[in-house]
Amino acid sequence: MIPRETVDRILDSAQIVDVVGDFVSLKRQGANFIACCPFHNEKTPSFYVSPAKGIFKCFGCGKSGTAVGFVMEHEGLTYVEALRYLAKKYHIEIVEKEETAEEIASRQRGESLLLVSEFAARFFRESLSTEEGRTGYAYFKTRGLEDSTIEKFGLGWALSDRNSLLSEARKAGYKEEFLVDTGLCYRRDDGKVVDRFHDRAMFPIHSPSGRVIAFGGRTLRSDKSVPKYVNSPETEIYVKSRSLYGIWFARNEIVRKDRCILVEGYLDVISMHQLGIRNVVASSGTSLTVEQIRLIRKYSRNVTIIYDGDPAGIHAALRGINLVLKEGMDVKVVLLPDGDDPDSYSRKHTLEEVEDFLSGHEQDFIGFKTDILLDEAGDDPLKKANLINDIADTVAMIPDPVRRSVYVDMCSEKFNISSGILFDRIKRTREDMLTAERKQEETMRRRAELASELGPETEAKVAVEVAAEDYGKAQVKLDDPFLAPCEKELLGFIVEHGRTDLIFDKDSEYHVDGEQPDTVAEFIDNALSADGTVFSNSAYRKVYDSYFSMYDQGLAQEKIQTRLMNSDDPDIIAVTSDLLVDKYMLTVENYRRSMTAVATQLVIFVPKSLLAYQSRRLDKMTRELSQALASSPGPEEQMELLRKMDRLNKARTVINNRLGRV
Repeated sequence: MIPRETVDRILDSAQIVDVVGDFVSLKRQGANFIACCPFHNEKTPSFYVSPAKGIFKCFGCGKSGTAVGFVMEHEGLTYVEALRYLAKKYHIEIVEKEETAEEIASRQRGESLLLVSEFAARFFRESLSTEEGRTGYAYFKTRGLEDSTIEKFGLGWALSDRNSLLSEARKAGYKEEFLVDTGLCYRRDDGKVVDRFHDRAMFPIHSPSGRVIAFGGRTLRSDKSVPKYVNSPETEIYVKSRSLYGIWFARNEIVRKDRCILVEGYLDVISMHQLGIRNVVASSGTSLTVEQIRLIRKYSRNVTIIYDGDPAGIHAALRGINLVLKEGMDVKVVLLPDGDDPDSYSRKHTLEEVEDFLSGHEQDFIGFKTDILLDEAGDDPLKKANLINDIADTVAMIPDPVRRSVYVDMCSEKFNISSGILFDRIKRTREDMLTAERKQEETMRRRAELASELGPETEAKVAVEVAAEDYGKAQVKLDDPFLAPCEKELLGFIVEHGRTDLIFDKDSEYHVDGEQPDTVAEFIDNALSADGTVFSNSAYRKVYDSYFSMYDQGLAQEKIQTRLMNSDDPDIIAVTSDLLVDKYMLTVENYRRSMTAVATQLVIFVPKSLLAYQSRRLDKMTRELSQALASSPGPEEQMELLRKMDRLNKARTVINNRLGRV
């Protein structure tokens, strides 16, 4: 351990300008220094260094700290490692001394959580050999898994007794607090601590270094009231958005092949590894995040995304492409035949057949988006023009100008359009992106300055004033006025309360005992993605996609709202302002008093709004079928239309009954 007096000497010696200047070219501006931020891409400097205060602050991305914090962030070092770096820079000798009991306890807390997780992994693995565990073992065998694969991935079984793990862990000397803090157990409303996982097939999740950090548990019951999967909640050692299932087993192969294959589920990874394709990881059911992409980038800059060929899979693939490209990586997409996922497809084919399929169906993002969007465009020339603009805007996301140029040539040849026209579009898009970034940085700078002087209430007011000013300049065009009220209502829930947990009562059909609750945004997105529903109104769709792009990056709700209100797209500004301005103009005291009521209302009205949207979509489809009938089709076609109308009417009756409508 570094003695306190040595730490103080290092901190006193470290000059913020001197330290930051080793990595960043600083320019003096009055009493401070400025530069382009080293932690995010920007053209206009928003990174400030104050020699007088000994701190740095970026008003673009928000990062700030002292000389030690800068070295930690920039070089990826721990606090102690950063101190050693600075000690070496300033020729300060470090004489170690023993840690105190408190310091040892603090340092070992993370290790204790890991040890508890690894104990649980052994317990679940050994439970697979019990009489009850044979059910789990039989399930793994029906999924085509060999014993060596089951052992390699540490698959196991959680016993039906809700105290089995808790009891064994206590006997082994593990503290109850660590069992709760890892999410392996939880405290019920009556105060009793019970196992989170019971009567489930277990999948341990590993860190890149091979430590067990979390679990996923799959039920084998057919009862639909029981959730199919229960996953560990986020803890000190497990952050879902920064974790990838299978990374420990895949990282060496990813480096060797210089390519990472990204799938969705546990069994997708395991089956492909068993087949012999071992550079595979999964996002474990979450939307792809920037942190997950950056984790992959440590091992390779080439990503192949494999998704199911259903609408939900296509929607997820489209959302992930821009995120990967923006991080300067190469992305290809493979869509499996509809009805197959990587698990089922790899079990039905040989290694050679799967490798041939992947190589033969692997599409560049241009080809993928073209095939998908051209189907929607049909023969409509305006829709085709929008498709080309959409792809050009995606190319604009690529940071490297040489790679952008290569893709422009590909687009030019594919669509028989002048590369000059595409370059003009990309140039305007990148200029708009730069303008938006500058605007965001300027607004964040103003907000940060005002917040430091007058408090956070003023910061929110500044954001609203900027949005309200821009809102007056834009008018939202509705493509589908019939569905617009429902889509606006759902979007309002997302933009206003997207990160709020939906905590349903225990007697609710949506309550899942022991499972981490969905946020409002996740609940709505999961419901819409289940049947591939996409908003019909393009203005609402822009806000929806933009919101989830930032949500997947882990941005706080307030920051997402601010960025939406300061977008370079007038439609996004207009829609977001319409949804948010009234809320923010509430007095702070009234807003605080309304929080409890809002939380209560969300669990009632979010599910009802989804049902109302489904009902309205069914109404629209019924109208379209009625119009088709009015055009006097032939007898066979008429019967088919009537059968479809009958199915729609039955579905609508079910939904209306749930809504309490007559």
